[in-house]
Amino acid sequence: MQQDQELPAAAGQVARAYPELYRAYAALGEACAKAGPVEGEALRLVKLALAIGAGSEGGVHSHSRRALEEGVPKEALKQVALLAIPTLGFPRAVAALTWIEDVTEGRPSRASR
Repeated sequence: MQQDQELPAAAGQVARAYPELYRAYAALGEACAKAGPVEGEALRLVKLALAIGAGSEGGVHSHSRRALEEGVPKEALKQVALLAIPTLGFPRAVAALTWIEDVTEGRPSRASR
């Protein structure tokens, strides 16, 4: 379970203000991850793809950071963004690629600029 101190500022504030809700949310995430055979790098890349599909910059940042911490190569993260081109469109894929590169290249996100 990700600790609330590791969360981005706004999410961390909500987790600290409503700890029971955050614990339940985190437990749901863990239960979903354990519900089937997908695990490890594949699980992280699927979660990254879902964040890309949802257009969630924060989610893409979070899953990219966690993937790198788990040893997933940055090239694999970028490939997930490129795989989005035929399904989600070029603009969404390019946006996702820039969000991934915020993390892989150590750039500040647009939200913090």
